[in-house]
Amino acid sequence: MENLETMKVLTLALLFSFTVAKPPQPERRPSATLEQHSKGGRWFFAASGHAVYCYGPVMTLPQANGNLQRVATFCREGKTVVPLKD
Repeated sequence: MENLETMKVLTLALLFSFTVAKPPQPERRPSATLEQHSKGGRWFFAASGHAVYCYGPVMTLPQANGNLQRVATFCREGKTVVPLKD
């Protein structure tokens, strides 16, 4: 019986040592771009097939062939203008 009690105590001590031994998580801070644009923004479907998150207005710009292209402005990852899928 004494061995069983000792095993229980050692098992509990081992379990508690794992929960206490976690390294502290690094503090996460938003990037400067996100701090500047913390309000507003929408998800758009880009012409490339990817989703993009943009903060500026949607504009219609003329293309070289004379057609008009809808674009989202001021998007994440430093993209100023992203062509949108129609």
